[in-house]
Amino acid sequence: MIPRYTREEMGRIWSDENRYRTWLSVEIAAAEAMVELDLIPASALAVIKEKADIDPARIDEIEKETRHDVIAFLTNVAEYVGPDARFLHLGMTSSDVLDTAFAVQLVQASDILLKGIDAMMEALKRRAYEFKDTIQVGRSHGIHAEPITFGWKLALWYDEMHRNRDRLVAAKERVAVGKISGAVGTFAHLPPSVEEHVCKALGLTPAPASNQIIQRDRHAEFFCVLAVIAGSLDKFAVEVRHLQRTEVYEAEEFFHKGQKGSSAMPHKRNPILSENVSGMARVVRSAAETALQNQALWHERDISHSSAERVIAPDATIGLDFMMARMTRVLDKLLVYPENMKKNLEITGGLHASQTILLHLVRAGLTREDAYRLVQRCAMKVWEQGADFFTEIIADADIMEHIDEAAVRDALNPTVQVRHVDTVFARVFKKIQ
Repeated sequence: MIPRYTREEMGRIWSDENRYRTWLSVEIAAAEAMVELDLIPASALAVIKEKADIDPARIDEIEKETRHDVIAFLTNVAEYVGPDARFLHLGMTSSDVLDTAFAVQLVQASDILLKGIDAMMEALKRRAYEFKDTIQVGRSHGIHAEPITFGWKLALWYDEMHRNRDRLVAAKERVAVGKISGAVGTFAHLPPSVEEHVCKALGLTPAPASNQIIQRDRHAEFFCVLAVIAGSLDKFAVEVRHLQRTEVYEAEEFFHKGQKGSSAMPHKRNPILSENVSGMARVVRSAAETALQNQALWHERDISHSSAERVIAPDATIGLDFMMARMTRVLDKLLVYPENMKKNLEITGGLHASQTILLHLVRAGLTREDAYRLVQRCAMKVWEQGADFFTEIIADADIMEHIDEAAVRDALNPTVQVRHVDTVFARVFKKIQ
C-alpha cells in the first residue's frame, strides 16, 4: 500500500523487518522443540538465541543470487550465528516458516482492525444517542418514505459493525493456525509435537491437517470478511455523501479552517473523506476475489497464491485500517442539521403519513384496494399540483366519512411513527455496554 494510506502501526506489521523477525521466531521455536526431543544439542540452541539476527537489506542482496527468499533468510541468519546455524530448519520446508509466520501477521493485523471497529462503534453509539429523537425523513429508492430518526440510522450502523466484529473474530481464529509438517504435510522428518510447540509459542493452533501449505480456504474467508467490513464502511460513506448533497444538506463532513474544497470554485465543501472511503473499499473487495482464486492450487501446492498474497495481505489490511480510522473520524465529527431534516420532511406536504391514513381506512372497513385508491388520489395532487396532503384528505368526502379530522392530524405527527425508538435502542446497545 502506498504511504498516503498507510498508518504506522499496521504498516509496521507488513514491513520486511517484522516479516523476517517473525520467520526467525518460527525457526527458534522449532529449534526449542527439537532440543526437547534430543534432535539438536541444547548448546546450539543457546548460541542461536544469543546470536541470531537478521538484516533485511542483506537478505535482499543474497536473494538476488539464490532466487529464494527463505534460503536467503537462513543464509543471513547463519552469518550471525555461525556453525550452529546448521541446526535451524532441520526437517522443515519453506512453507512451514512462511505460512506459520503469515498466520502471526494476520493475527496481528486482526487485532489492530478489531481496535478500529471498537473505536467506530464507540463513536456510533455516542452519536446515535445524541440524535436518538432527531426526526428525519426515511427514504426508499431515494424518495421520501416514512420518518425515522437520525439516531436510528446510526444505531442500525452500530448493529452492523457489531456483526462485523463477530465476523472478524471468527475469521481471525480461522487463520490463526500454523504448520510444521514438512514438504507435503506428512511429518516425514519431524513429529507433530514440534508443530504443537511452535504454535503454542506463537499463539496459534496447529492445522489439523495440511499439505505443503495451510489450506487457502481459511485465507479466502478472512479476506472475504475484510471485504464485507469494507462494504459496510462504503455504505456509511455513501449515505454521508448523499446527506451532504446541496439539495439535501442534512449532514456534512467537518470542514476544517483553511480547508479548500475546489481549485476552481471557492464555495465548495465536498465530502472528500467519504468519497475516499468508497474508493478504498473497491481495493479491499478486489483482495477477496484474489483470495478466492488462491484456493485452487496444484496437488500438494504450487506458488501461484504466493505472489498474490504478498500484495493483497498488506494492501487489504492497511487499506481497511485506514478506511476505519477515516470513517470513524467522519462520524465522530459529523455536522448534523436537524432543522434541515425538519424542512425536508415537510417539503412533501405530509405525504409521509399516507400509510397511516390508509390503515385508518382499512380498519374502518374499506378494502385495502379502495383505501389505497382514495389516499393515492389525494397524494397525486400533492405531487402534481403542489397541494397540501392534510388539506386534500379532509376535503375528500369519501375519506372523511371513515375518519375524523383529529385522527388525520395525529397521523401527520411524525413522532407517532418513531415511537418504538427506545425499544430498538435497547435491543441494539444491550449487546455491548
